[in-house]
Amino acid sequence: MVMRCLLVDDNAAVLSSARTLLGQQGVSVVGTASSSAEVPRMAAALRPDVVLIDIALGDENGFELAQRLAEDSGGAMAIIMISSAAESDYADLVAESPAAGFLAKAELSADGIGQILGW
Repeated sequence: MVMRCLLVDDNAAVLSSARTLLGQQGVSVVGTASSSAEVPRMAAALRPDVVLIDIALGDENGFELAQRLAEDSGGAMAIIMISSAAESDYADLVAESPAAGFLAKAELSADGIGQILGW
């Protein structure tokens, strides 16, 4: 089964490289977004298995977006928080959020996503 993924990051270069990397590893990146405003509509329309959300979305907060998506979907899609910072910087916030886990952008991979989701 192919994993369907929605990527959310305010950095266009990160979106492009992550889309390419994950695509090469067999993940179907069904959409990308650079702000939280467009994500709920996209998630409802695209119905991804997992949404990768950058913790720092410019002036926006990725954790707030994660909470909104979890509420809107009733937990139907997994959420993984991503950041260029270390996991230890956000461990408590990730644990308190509806996210299934955390991946550093430098470690982003299909295997990393699969390990968090138990795929």
